[in-house]
Amino acid sequence: QVQLVESGGGAVQPGGSLRLSCAASGFTFRRYVMSWYRQAPGKEREWVAGIFADVRMTRYADSVKGRFTISRDNAQNTVTLQMNSLKPEDTAVYYCHALAYWGQGTQVTVSS
Repeated sequence: QVQLVESGGGAVQPGGSLRLSCAASGFTFRRYVMSWYRQAPGKEREWVAGIFADVRMTRYADSVKGRFTISRDNAQNTVTLQMNSLKPEDTAVYYCHALAYWGQGTQVTVSS
């Protein structure tokens, strides 16, 4: 069955960096778009970034453009979200998404 397992969340001060990873299994990873979403307390889940099967094609929400970088390793079945220049408004649970499946989420907290 499809499994998406996120890791790498934590607490960081504003301006800091975190690197999230998602390990995927149960489907032909290299063929599918992989995405990151996030959900802040009291808010709806929102799309953050996506990467196509062609790893040269990436897309970002305006709120993270220039600060976050999504990448994938089709040999390792992993997708990574490098987050730099973090802001308090980036605080949320971050979810990996593929097909119709979600990971369990990983908490990112940006606070001084």
